[in-house]
Amino acid sequence: MRRKRRNLMGYLLERLSYQATRATGTSLAFVLALAAIFIWAVTGPLFNFSDTWQLVINTGTTIVTFLMVFLIQRAQNKDALAIHLKLNEIVAAMEGASNRLIDVEDLSEPEINALRAYYKRLIDLAKEDDVLTATHSIEEAATRHGYKYKKKLADKLG
Repeated sequence: MRRKRRNLMGYLLERLSYQATRATGTSLAFVLALAAIFIWAVTGPLFNFSDTWQLVINTGTTIVTFLMVFLIQRAQNKDALAIHLKLNEIVAAMEGASNRLIDVEDLSEPEINALRAYYKRLIDLAKEDDVLTATHSIEEAATRHGYKYKKKLADKLG
């Protein structure tokens, strides 16, 4: 029973988060925020620009900002996870693609930097190639480059 409540609570919070994120990302939400600031500014002379008048806008914007940080982070986390899953599916499905990249987001920073260096080397080799998309691995690029270098050298000597 307790687990069902947690699942229901998680579901309700997810729906609330989704609806709030969608609603706050609209032009209407921006216009309403702008209107609130306008009303606050116009009422300044009525309240003699008092500390309380200033506190109202400061408190309101602080609360909204605090809550929006969590909404935005939740939405970004979900989107990032969905994108990772889609990319993992593409990598897993493509013939010739390196499975080393599946779940690369779970690697440590030094491991990611090592992979980055690997692909930087591939880029460097591909730049030396006539057709940028002709190779797909460092080993293949190095072999092709070595072959082309030997062929060019043989043509010059020969």
